[in-house]
Amino acid sequence: MRQRYSFHLDQGGHSVTVNVRSGWITETELLVDGKECDFHRVHGHGDYPLTLTAQVAEEPPRPPRPLAVRLDRTGRAEHPLACVLELSGAEHPMPERTAR
Repeated sequence: MRQRYSFHLDQGGHSVTVNVRSGWITETELLVDGKECDFHRVHGHGDYPLTLTAQVAEEPPRPPRPLAVRLDRTGRAEHPLACVLELSGAEHPMPERTAR
């Protein structure tokens, strides 16, 4: 049976979402402002910790800013994964939301 997890945070004027679908194959996608920016697929129930990376676009003449999201196991049955957004040198925990 597949399990689904979703994490979302609006930060710095950008929307960041991480969706995880686990089962025989685990797929993890990183969306920034609704666009897929990174994707990871592995056989089994996931390979953690896992870091996905992207860039957020800024208004010219400023260059894009890099971001990373880090997923890791929590050891808790109710919320088995935790997700943290790293942006501009700061870490922001991403709350879990109901997956669609």
